[in-house]
Parts: sequence; C-alpha cells; structure tokens
Amino acid sequence: MNAHRVLLDGRLEVRTGDITALAVDAIVNAANSSLLGGGGVDGAIHRGAGPELLAACRRIRATDLPDGLPAGQAVATGAGKLPARYVIHTVGPVWHGGTSGEPEMLASCYRTSLELAASLGDAEPVETVAFPAISTGVFGYPKDAAARVAYQSIRSFLDAGARPRQVILTFFSGDDAQGFLTTIQDGH
Repeated sequence: MNAHRVLLDGRLEVRTGDITALAVDAIVNAANSSLLGGGGVDGAIHRGAGPELLAACRRIRATDLPDGLPAGQAVATGAGKLPARYVIHTVGPVWHGGTSGEPEMLASCYRTSLELAASLGDAEPVETVAFPAISTGVFGYPKDAAARVAYQSIRSFLDAGARPRQVILTFFSGDDAQGFLTTIQDGH
C-alpha cells in the first residue's frame, strides 16, 4: 500500500520511500547516542552518505559530545554523498511503557530537530526537512503513540514559524504510512 497525503496546508507531507534518496535540504537521522552508525535508518543514512558522515560524527564526538548525543537532542552534520545538504541526528527514547518520559523525549526529538533546521543555512535556508518514524524500530516505541507525538510536535512547530517551509514524514512501508494517517485522522 502506497499512502501519500499532504496535510497542514501543504506544509506536512506523508509519504513512503527511501529517506536517503530524497533531494531535500535536510534529512533527520534516527541515530543512536554514539553517532557512529547502527542499524535501520541510521545504518542506511551512514551507508548512503559515505565516509564523510562518519568522519563528521567522530569530530563531534571528539569535541562537543564526548559522552554521545543525549536522547531528545539534535546535532547537524553535512550529508556526504546524500542528495540532502544536511543530516540532523537525533536520538529517540527507548520505550519503557510510556511512564519514563518517553512522550516528552520523543516530542523533543522533533522540536529540537526542527529548531536546528530553522537555524541552518544562513545564505540558503533549510526549507525542506524529511523525518523517519523516530524510535518505532528497535527502540520499540508503539507506532500509534509515536504518530500522535510526531504529528502534534510537527504541527505545533509549523504553526509557530515560517521555516522550514515543508516537513516530509517518510515511512519505509506503505502500511506504516497508512497507520500514521489513520492514527492522526482518528485522533487516538
């Protein structure tokens, strides 16, 4: 199933596809705190970007984040060989039942990534940002609960500012994209 929908007056697009193939200003990496690559989206982004991305992440670890990137925060690098200009790395929460601050931490991933995107590119601002479904893979966040947090966080940010012009939620499977759309439509 290939779900595709434009929401929020064209500022939010939900689509299925390969986030590493998108020619956008920035893509968000659902990273692990080491920033040194991993599985899922993180591994795909590192493979697609090539060695430049790993080198940039190592520099960040050696200087600004020796203990790694804390969950809920974001940091940007160049995008290496990807068609995007930037990769914004954020670490989502591991699901522990929802009573350990997971919703707030996940909301922070979206908010801090969007704040960082809005601050990048003085001469050529970041207008388009693509997100994966943060924390819904190996971190175990339930997809419907994550959909509600993602949608609310993105909508609130876009309502408050002009940049980025468009956010693209990119799901690997059509079923996941449709599940997101159904969850936000049903409001539960």
